[in-house]
Amino acid sequence: MEATMTLGVSAIINICISLVCIVFAWRVLWNVKLEKWLRVPNPSQARALLILLSVAIGHQVARFLIDYLDWSRLIGQTLF
Repeated sequence: MEATMTLGVSAIINICISLVCIVFAWRVLWNVKLEKWLRVPNPSQARALLILLSVAIGHQVARFLIDYLDWSRLIGQTLF
């Protein structure tokens, strides 16, 4: 039962980290003003690109942070 609880908590933490990283990437990319750089007639296309880039970048950052946390746990279990 304890292993299931630990796995559930780890999953919730991973989901939260992923969502926070995606929102952070979206906030950063929002300030870039892609509409001006791309010069598209329809700004909704630039917004769609913004969402896709936010998800892609946020996922990569979250994956790095989650891997880092996992590696830290492994070091703690191995050494101590």
